[in-house]
Amino acid sequence: MKVLVCGGAGYIGSHMVRALLASGREVVVFDNLSTGHREALPDVELVVGDLCDADALARTFATHRIDAVLHFAARSLVGESVARPLDYYAQNVGGTLNLLQAMLRAEVGHIVFSSTAAVYGVPDSELIDESSATRPINPYGASKLMVERVLADAATAHGLRSVVFRYFNAAGADPSGQIGESHEPETHLIPNVLRSVLGTGPALQVFGDDYPTPDGTCVRDYVHVSDLAAAHLRALGYLQDNDGASIFNLGSNDGFSVRQVIEAAERVTGREIPYAVQPRRAGDPPRLVASSALARQKLGWEPQYGELDTILGTAWQWHSAQRY
Repeated sequence: MKVLVCGGAGYIGSHMVRALLASGREVVVFDNLSTGHREALPDVELVVGDLCDADALARTFATHRIDAVLHFAARSLVGESVARPLDYYAQNVGGTLNLLQAMLRAEVGHIVFSSTAAVYGVPDSELIDESSATRPINPYGASKLMVERVLADAATAHGLRSVVFRYFNAAGADPSGQIGESHEPETHLIPNVLRSVLGTGPALQVFGDDYPTPDGTCVRDYVHVSDLAAAHLRALGYLQDNDGASIFNLGSNDGFSVRQVIEAAERVTGREIPYAVQPRRAGDPPRLVASSALARQKLGWEPQYGELDTILGTAWQWHSAQRY
């Protein structure tokens, strides 16, 4: 099987590329390198291109006999999406439409799409499952939900088989320490906590301590990036035997507040971590915690890095010796 990985030089995508190679599959990476890193990729073919460039996609599918597509490429900053919504719809929705049209012309019928817990907005229940209402409160989440609808319609009209993964908070790094999370600017909590300890990032800021949560800070569900990659491998097998458009949450079933993450980081690093409380950020729900029971049942997916301290430990190993 030859797999096209869109966004394969990014954080999750680069972990996916290594998992695909370890499973014996061939890989072609398509990435505009706006947030991805060449250094994160092993020896695979990299096509530098943008999903908004339909001609570049057409050339890629004409050059390679692709069997399936993994789609990680997207703008993904909540705050930026609030300030620049049109850019998010152009890239996340428009770019994906270009990709799907290129797939159909090339008769490639399988895709795994990276969606997000942001499609749920502010949930009605403590534990979110796939039947929960989708009411995104920011353009990032709305753009992903639009693509989910497009995939459902493409399944009906064109027989396109898809698996949509609604990620909760991807975290951690490959246990080898060779690749990890590197964004600029960095907006994710765990790397910002660790960078503040190392002095490679700014002093830590906590956005909001007046949420309706036990300690006033946002609660999130953290899932290890290697566990996300493992789920995608299972999805490729699932698509061989199942038609239609399927949706699965990927999370840990546990929620941790910002303050709990800081406390865990203090345990892992052995250092006290000071922080300053700032006003809430626009578009941040108080609590997002997944039920991933459906992925466990249908895909046989079982996270291997379920403990928060373990996730932080792999991230700390990466950030302590960051290579790019």
